[in-house]
Amino acid sequence: MNAAAITEERPTAVASSLQDLETPCLVLDADRMARNVARLRARLAGLGVGLRPHLKTCKSVEVARQVMSSAEGPATVSTLKEAAHFAAAGVRDMIYAVGIAPAKLPQVLALRAQGVDLVVLLDTVAQAEAVAAASREAGAPIPALIEIDCDGHRSGVLPTDAERLVAIGRALENGAELRGVLTHAGGSYAARGAEALRQCAEDERRGVVDAATILRAAGLPCPVVSLGSTPTAHSATDLSGVTEVRAGVFVFFDLVMAGIGVCQIDDIALSVMATVIGHQREKGWILVDAGWMAMSQDRGTSKQAVSQGYGLVCDIEGQAWPDLILADANQEHGIITVRPGSGATLPDLAIGDRVRILPNHACATGAQHRSYQVVRGRSAAVEAEWPRFGGW
Repeated sequence: MNAAAITEERPTAVASSLQDLETPCLVLDADRMARNVARLRARLAGLGVGLRPHLKTCKSVEVARQVMSSAEGPATVSTLKEAAHFAAAGVRDMIYAVGIAPAKLPQVLALRAQGVDLVVLLDTVAQAEAVAAASREAGAPIPALIEIDCDGHRSGVLPTDAERLVAIGRALENGAELRGVLTHAGGSYAARGAEALRQCAEDERRGVVDAATILRAAGLPCPVVSLGSTPTAHSATDLSGVTEVRAGVFVFFDLVMAGIGVCQIDDIALSVMATVIGHQREKGWILVDAGWMAMSQDRGTSKQAVSQGYGLVCDIEGQAWPDLILADANQEHGIITVRPGSGATLPDLAIGDRVRILPNHACATGAQHRSYQVVRGRSAAVEAEWPRFGGW
């Protein structure tokens, strides 16, 4: 099944509109999502590489089917629960892109025994030895990627540490399978401006390609050279030596991505719908029934030039009001105000009116909800409810 065929699938319709739903709830604009996916696919096709989408953002089989190039993958996951859930839906090609804990290897083997090509990630000899030992005991080699630290953001082997790279590769040879190398330019989230983003993308590419060169020079196999983050995937101008790109939040985008400059506000496909439940007119407040339990406490834009509070407020059609933000939040209460110093005016919203709030971080906000209410563009018609899952 090709990407176009997947995109054309329509879920079972539901007889509902945004006005009929209980709030707070998670709203997904399927038209915006489709444009986001098509944009990145076209960009990567022009650079000669394929996309391995990261499904940690959506945690939904229905969304995954809109993003993957086929019903079987390829895909990236961040938990073994994700791997099991998507495997049950027919996905057969996955990378578990979090450093492997030895105690989780029996779960990996069980999924592989079901015909899932699940690849693990590691960056130490100890992990490699554990993977090799489990492979020998099971009589089935587990494939592994070596994580490369391209920017000091988090974990991985430095691309200049040839001794450690080769030692990990040799340890895997004793029963497991070295599949290649993987890196993630998490530092790109702090980049500002097109040139800085392009440099992050090139540093990411150079780091992982250099690591692959070291392994191959030592006589070790390295068929996979995997990199990716949403900012670098949209900023790279050269992907020579790379076999695949991973990205996740691009499917929905969010206010952090808009603040980095990777997308526009009108590209953000995910929002939380809330109902007006009160006013504090002397304070310039509108109260809604969506607090940090609905939005999450991720305040990623607070580190950017423009802080969006807990989210940017839109009308029920998803059109943002200028400088109207969810400025503060309690567990179940949100406080909408005009951004200080903006000169904007507070809209005249009555008790019972509905608003939609764009999130700082789509992954974190999505995790607060059990399903997506699917709409298209400015229509209030809810065409489907797509379940999502959480946990580990």
